[in-house]
Amino acid sequence: MAIEDPNPRMPFQLPMPAETAADIVVPSVLPEDERVWVPQADNVWFRPLCLSASQGYWVNLLKVTRSGVLSRHRHTNPVHGYVLKGRWHYLEHDWVATEGGYVYEPPGETHTLVVPEDVEEMITMFQVNGLMLYVDPWGKALGFEDVFTKIDMCRKHYTDCGLGADFVDQFIR
Repeated sequence: MAIEDPNPRMPFQLPMPAETAADIVVPSVLPEDERVWVPQADNVWFRPLCLSASQGYWVNLLKVTRSGVLSRHRHTNPVHGYVLKGRWHYLEHDWVATEGGYVYEPPGETHTLVVPEDVEEMITMFQVNGLMLYVDPWGKALGFEDVFTKIDMCRKHYTDCGLGADFVDQFIR
């Protein structure tokens, strides 16, 4: 049941809670300055959008400009993805994530991301909650990423490329 608001165009008139974090507004998700992309591996970059240190998740674009296996990994919490460009799939599934498509990955699942031979560039927006654990084919841990390792990678890259270590602060909440 809809409730009729007598002043629908009037903004909220009370102060926001003092503890509320600032909004993040990214005017151009695909940046004009290529330095915003943080290198992750050969021909693999990520572009941070939100790095939530307070809640342990991150939202980023993943850009891959090579075909082949990217990584085998497991998530401790749900992951959401939206494919902006190209396509990819997991060795463990028969579906393909295509441009304009949405993917939900349940916690605990292990999968191996592959970009097909005929894809020149893949860009997918991911929201990763919790830990991303890199594993071998039998589940042995090889390494991990979390919001804090992502922040560290950003700080180092932005320092090295001249944007400055504090450039990443605009994405941290």
